[in-house]
Amino acid sequence: MIEDRQVKKLRRLLSSGKTLAQSALRTGMSERTARKYRNMERLPSETRTPRSYRTRQDPLEAIWPAVEEHLRQSPGLQAKTLLEWLCREHPGKYDQSHLRTLQRRIKQWRGSEGPAKEVFFSQVHHPGDLSASDFSDMSSLDVTIGGQHHAHMVYHFVLTYSNWEAVTLCYTESFESLSEGLQNALQRLGGVPLRHRTDRLSAAVNNQCDRRDFTQRYQSLMKHYAVTIEKTQARSPNENGDVESSHRVFKTAVDQALMLRGSRDFANLESYKEFLQSIVDSHNTSRGKRVSEDLAQLRSLPANRLESVRIDRVRVSTGSLIQVVRNTYSVHSRLIGEQVEARTYMDHIEIWYAQKCVDRFARLRGRSKHSVNYRHIIDFLVRKPGAFENYRYRDSLFPTTNFRMAYDALREQHDERRSAKEYLAILHLAARENESQVDAALRELLAEPALLSASSVQRIVQSESSQLPHPTDVSVEPADLSSFDSLLDETDSWYSDTPCIDEQCIDEQCIDEQCADEQCADEQCDESITESSPVDDSKRASACNETVIDSCDDFQTHAKEGNHENPGHERTVDQSTPRTAFAGVSGELRSGSQAGRTTDTQLRAVPAGVGVAGVSDASVESHRGGAAPKPPSSGEDAGEFRSEAIADEGLAPST
Repeated sequence: MIEDRQVKKLRRLLSSGKTLAQSALRTGMSERTARKYRNMERLPSETRTPRSYRTRQDPLEAIWPAVEEHLRQSPGLQAKTLLEWLCREHPGKYDQSHLRTLQRRIKQWRGSEGPAKEVFFSQVHHPGDLSASDFSDMSSLDVTIGGQHHAHMVYHFVLTYSNWEAVTLCYTESFESLSEGLQNALQRLGGVPLRHRTDRLSAAVNNQCDRRDFTQRYQSLMKHYAVTIEKTQARSPNENGDVESSHRVFKTAVDQALMLRGSRDFANLESYKEFLQSIVDSHNTSRGKRVSEDLAQLRSLPANRLESVRIDRVRVSTGSLIQVVRNTYSVHSRLIGEQVEARTYMDHIEIWYAQKCVDRFARLRGRSKHSVNYRHIIDFLVRKPGAFENYRYRDSLFPTTNFRMAYDALREQHDERRSAKEYLAILHLAARENESQVDAALRELLAEPALLSASSVQRIVQSESSQLPHPTDVSVEPADLSSFDSLLDETDSWYSDTPCIDEQCIDEQCIDEQCADEQCADEQCDESITESSPVDDSKRASACNETVIDSCDDFQTHAKEGNHENPGHERTVDQSTPRTAFAGVSGELRSGSQAGRTTDTQLRAVPAGVGVAGVSDASVESHRGGAAPKPPSSGEDAGEFRSEAIADEGLAPST
């Protein structure tokens, strides 16, 4: 079907001087069609008339009045629900193939006869007039602090005219978080807008009654800054659309920055706060012109900043517990029956007694939770071990996993009362001495099969000579690469230290059992040496030494140049290796002792399995069991040696 844009392009090409054929080719038409639309003054859409008839029978015509009645009563009904109803009412007549037809009919009905939809009206924002804020959960970003998942949220403040924003990291949607975040944003902005809008936060809005729209604390905060406060209607987030949209943009920017950073882990909380602030600053920098217009209309800040704290006066119960903001906390048992002042901040709680801060601990997130410190109650709990087993907050009395494992091990070794008594003694020791030392001692004792007891833990903790390893200390010895050098040294030393054996007795070598590690000799050479006199021995040794030097020179030259007959055994010999093996006393072969000129002249054993260029290891079998000497195979020369037999398989020299 030819579209209007094709005809428009055709006319444009023709007016520029292109031929009809060229224009038709470039617009995807045939020449005949192009000629038709060239001569036609109207576009294709102007020539078409809407079809007012159906090409097939309407399958929903008979039942459509009943469907329309359901839609009038309940406009939210979906086509799938109505089709299932039709299948039950008219079995065999309707199936899933009619779903698309029903969806089109319902869509047409809603557009022509259905109920009116909600209208959203765009607003005009004025500089310095309105600000909005809300909380946004950031836990989905999987940020970790020191390797631990950090569940948190941010208080997000936005100026609706310029979209200038500020964030404060927090953990709950409490009034303390709201107050701290709002005041941080105003201090950073350097001014105060006329109005501030939030959704129906429980920290700011009274959702349970209609006597007052806002809480007393929120009204006092906004009165301090002389700001008119507003709230959105229930289930109407669009009324706070500026900050809701900023949530999405900010979280996307943080996620992208984390991807670009290459890691979602931060060393500490301060580094993560700096990371978030850098993203906020980069966003605000791009809004400079409209921000300057906002700043020009802002009112000045008050002289003082309100302290974001909630003060409650509570009495310590007989269980050494207090209730603060619907959560349970423990305090020291010396305060039982006394009235203390609990000061609740955004992320921590301080306990004041007699105008003095006596304790401080992290604030719990949520409601109906508890935080019990064993140090507050252990002095009396150790005197009442029977109360431990069914204590309501017993799980809080296991500071680390090792303490829990220790209690389980004690339960396996003793009965209920004895195990509780032993564990409470260990817990008391941790309170008096050092929890980390006790934890390390438990880790060491749990790794041993011996019985666990409080006395054994105390003995390890109090022992000055005990040096407990840190659980993360792993000692890995570096690889000794010198072992690879020894393989090369062994081969080089064999090249330089192994004496040459005369060609006539090369296949008749034997190894002495008593010195098999470094001595070898040919049977014929050994017999001739034994039968000769000391003078002849000296002459024979001198002659053999000369033969060794000449043969080794030939061998090194042959090994360096490579064996052309067996290129697979080509070796490279280190020419820098000194020939100390032949620098001994003149006229002697190197022997096992300095005694020297005895008739027991012996040669060093060749390491088993060491092949020489051009010699196969199969020739080793010829040296075993006194086998008859074989003639050298073809291709062997005087500079090549066969692999010797293993040292402990050698034969003693004949006498």
